[in-house]
Amino acid sequence: MSGDLHARLRAATAAAHEGLERDLDWETRVATLSGYRDLLARFRGFHAAYEPAIGTGLGDEAFFDPRRRLAKIDADLAHLGLDASAVAALPVPARPRFDGPAPALGALYVLEGSTLGGRVIGRRIAALHGLDVDGLAYYRAHGPATGPMWAAFRDRLETVADAAALTEAAVATFEAMRDWLCGRSAERVRAA
Repeated sequence: MSGDLHARLRAATAAAHEGLERDLDWETRVATLSGYRDLLARFRGFHAAYEPAIGTGLGDEAFFDPRRRLAKIDADLAHLGLDASAVAALPVPARPRFDGPAPALGALYVLEGSTLGGRVIGRRIAALHGLDVDGLAYYRAHGPATGPMWAAFRDRLETVADAAALTEAAVATFEAMRDWLCGRSAERVRAA
């Protein structure tokens, strides 16, 4: 696809992205350590459902595997006092299905894009709760590789032939994340 697909995707998902940011109210949610843990638990459920689906849809583990963050969330939750059985019992939304690389990349756009803003959020959480590396792995994301990994992801976006499927999946993922993180999807929750 010619042109800057990333710019078009960002414009097409702007309303869904803004809705998520507005309704998430992350500053209030992370103001207490228990609130931070609860938010991580919700992120954990989302990643537990979406990462396997994205991996299957992409069919490119070499590209996707370094972008997985579920284990980082699990490490943070363990640091914050949840044992493995408690983590395994956390709710998980229904697993989506991505038929091919374009919709899988659309969903990954949401997860990978969160690594950029996550660094800002992580610094705020560290300041509030005295956390260093332990307890902040999810928000540290890819560490110093975050910028280069985002650049590589944007390059990958430009190879997508089906911009409509990419955009539809990105919007749907923003909306699903908003529903899940902001508590509006309890009726669709299943046990992990």
